[in-house]
Amino acid sequence: MSSSVTIQPFDGLSVCLFCGSSETVRPEYLEAARSVGRQTAEAGWRLVYGGGGVGLMGASARAAHEAGGRVLGIMPGFLRSRERLFDDVETLVVTSMHERKTLMYDQSDAFIVAPGGVGTLEEAIEILSWKRLDLHHKPVIFLNLNGFWDPLMAVMRHSVEEGMTPASFLQAWDICDTVEAAMAAIEQAGRVGVDTPHLKHDRR
Repeated sequence: MSSSVTIQPFDGLSVCLFCGSSETVRPEYLEAARSVGRQTAEAGWRLVYGGGGVGLMGASARAAHEAGGRVLGIMPGFLRSRERLFDDVETLVVTSMHERKTLMYDQSDAFIVAPGGVGTLEEAIEILSWKRLDLHHKPVIFLNLNGFWDPLMAVMRHSVEEGMTPASFLQAWDICDTVEAAMAAIEQAGRVGVDTPHLKHDRR
């Protein structure tokens, strides 16, 4: 596939999962990724993710697919061998990381940031940066398993304490310790993009 291929329409809520592609992680991280995929499917939502078949990415996509859910994967062509494309679901192969992130954002109504490496961190920071600039109001939820994101939260608070960031920005995301809490936070957000379509619009 290429980015010129039309994405199949989906009228419901789409949840983007940012997460790691490493296979050498705690088993509970992989199980949490499976739970995100499974619960997304059970809720009737579409899972949007990075398109890979390895690590947390692959675990979440397989679980959503096996539970009968809709899945959209988006991957740059140069990563096809490294992240092993998961062909069982709708997948777009695009030309660059920038195009990947843009499409993942455009196709999603809410974001879950699960444990991951520098790529996951970069994706999350960009989404938060756009939110800081008031370019979108989509929910961003950090899945803070085993306190994984505590160091990042400390940096955010330090930025506020040093006067680099307004204190109000600390309300730009939610932190959840379990998948169930993350799902509840998305549902509580008012079925973003369905009942509140204005939240799909941004000025980027």
